[in-house]
Amino acid sequence: MTEEGAFGSIAQNVRIARSSNGAQAGLLVYEPKLPRTALMWVPAMGVPARHYEALAMALACRGVAVGVHEWRGIGSSNRRAGRGSDWGYRELLKDDLPASHEALQAALPDVPLWLGGHSLGGQLASLFAAISTEAPKGIALVASGSPYWRNFGLAVGMAYVGAPLLAALVGYLPGRRIGFGGNEARGVIADWSRSGRTGRYSARGLDVDLDAVLRKQPSPILGLRLRDDWLGPAASLQYLMDKMPAAARTLDVVGPDQFDGQPADHFAWMKRPDAIARRIADWMGQTA
Repeated sequence: MTEEGAFGSIAQNVRIARSSNGAQAGLLVYEPKLPRTALMWVPAMGVPARHYEALAMALACRGVAVGVHEWRGIGSSNRRAGRGSDWGYRELLKDDLPASHEALQAALPDVPLWLGGHSLGGQLASLFAAISTEAPKGIALVASGSPYWRNFGLAVGMAYVGAPLLAALVGYLPGRRIGFGGNEARGVIADWSRSGRTGRYSARGLDVDLDAVLRKQPSPILGLRLRDDWLGPAASLQYLMDKMPAAARTLDVVGPDQFDGQPADHFAWMKRPDAIARRIADWMGQTA
């Protein structure tokens, strides 16, 4: 399928990202005819890759090729979380994100590659950049930030206690039933909750001090906060960006006037992502 954009026709295709342990998923690639750069995009927890088509198209119209990663356990993934099927940050960081990265590099071998993500996707993109041998050109964070409970309040802190208990009881977190995320692997919830309780990143089974490697992460960062986003408050984004002091950091706040009156919150921006796409593309052009 193709559409026309300012940089020529935009080809939309699917690349299969195969992890070393047999997990695989489709990488949705949106490629303008004359791409000037490329962005690997990591979705928010529980959000299928296809929901970022509007963002990817808006970026592709500005000359940015986009490969949208698919989380293990949802959408096109060949895995589903359950009592007999579990994984955590280690598998996401060491197997799945590298597989998508390699697939996008193979599709666009001569194009500079950036990373970006929404919410938890921004956190994992930052961690992936920090442990990778080749630094990306930059990292774009949208409605993202550290989940540390002190940046949110005690009620959220209690959720970091209850969520892993529920996931252990059921065999996975039934996110679709409780209205939070997708059906998430209990290992992912354990790692996510631990970072929420302690303010530090760690991945069970991964012998890496993630906060230490984040401190050395050199790629520039763009942090875009949505003004009315209670799931991504200013303190949360600042806490994440402060974990990467070696990186040049740009922070911007986007209000509802940029979304034709739609709320500037955690998910509503995805319906009208042009303002976000413009900021990311402009920052790439200024930073390159």
